[in-house]
Amino acid sequence: MRFKKTEVCQTCAKLKNVCQTCILDLEYGLPTQVRDAALRIKDDLPKSDVNREYYIQNADRELATNSDYHGPAGTLGKISSQKSEMLAKLARTAPYYKRNRAHICSFWVKGECKRGEECPYRHERPSDPDDPLNDQNIRDRYYGSNDPVAEKIMKRAETLPSLNPPEDPLITTLYIGGLGDENDATPITEQDLRNHFYQYGEIRQVTVVPKQGCAFIQYTRRSAAEVAAEKTFNKLTIKGKKLSIRWGKSQGKQEAIASAPVMAIPQVPGLPGALPAPPKELTNNFFNLGEASASTSSAAPGANVPYFIPTATLPLAGPGAIHYPSQDPSRLGATQRQLQQ
Repeated sequence: MRFKKTEVCQTCAKLKNVCQTCILDLEYGLPTQVRDAALRIKDDLPKSDVNREYYIQNADRELATNSDYHGPAGTLGKISSQKSEMLAKLARTAPYYKRNRAHICSFWVKGECKRGEECPYRHERPSDPDDPLNDQNIRDRYYGSNDPVAEKIMKRAETLPSLNPPEDPLITTLYIGGLGDENDATPITEQDLRNHFYQYGEIRQVTVVPKQGCAFIQYTRRSAAEVAAEKTFNKLTIKGKKLSIRWGKSQGKQEAIASAPVMAIPQVPGLPGALPAPPKELTNNFFNLGEASASTSSAAPGANVPYFIPTATLPLAGPGAIHYPSQDPSRLGATQRQLQQ
């Protein structure tokens, strides 16, 4: 196995909250440069030899006499208590066994190794010498500056997927997947989901589908659903199961697409639909002055209508000549005056 040794003293490890051997953060297992960038921690540890020795001596003296001492900059023992969502995503959850592999046999690279299978070193071809990951040192790893491994992890953090809310503001439902099937020994129940998601807002309904191992959580407000999606996407774990979070789909749009005919012309969004047919009482006889005017107005279905009303039965070719109510001769009793004369 790889030969491991203590790289930094115990006080230096406490000041940075790192391991004395691998110089990685004890909470997340990440380089200090990634942790300090995520938590916005300012490093005040001196880098020169004399100042660093004086700094560590003062820290040792305070630690021996004062158990509540947190370092001159207040970082000692407080870094691990802070939490970050980005660090939780980047943290390695599975063991990394490649770190403990033996070094590459330099004699085998030259073609001079005579041990064969008994050689304790790896008989593998080394990587590209121009690779920046080959230029690593303990000093940069500890101080968190120019660390190629940290730069690689930070680039990977920029490409992490995100859950964007849908355009329809009426969607307030979240899809929860990965609950487990019916035969699971520790199934996730509706009460478990309510106990976690109630903190983001008022829940209207929780629907669990045991056969498919999923659930739907509907909030009363869109803002609460957005907060829940942001806080739980790719980091929600209940009863040891990592759940997947997605936005629900609009039921209204699904029903409209299912009921629409195959060759139907798509309607222009934003325009109102056809108006309903007018009632029978609506004629040009505005003042009910006689049956003659009413009969003449209802003789032609589209000739004397004061305004055009598009319906399913009438052709949609457009209205004819515009007729205003002031043009009606029966208005203000003009017809009755002619009859009296």
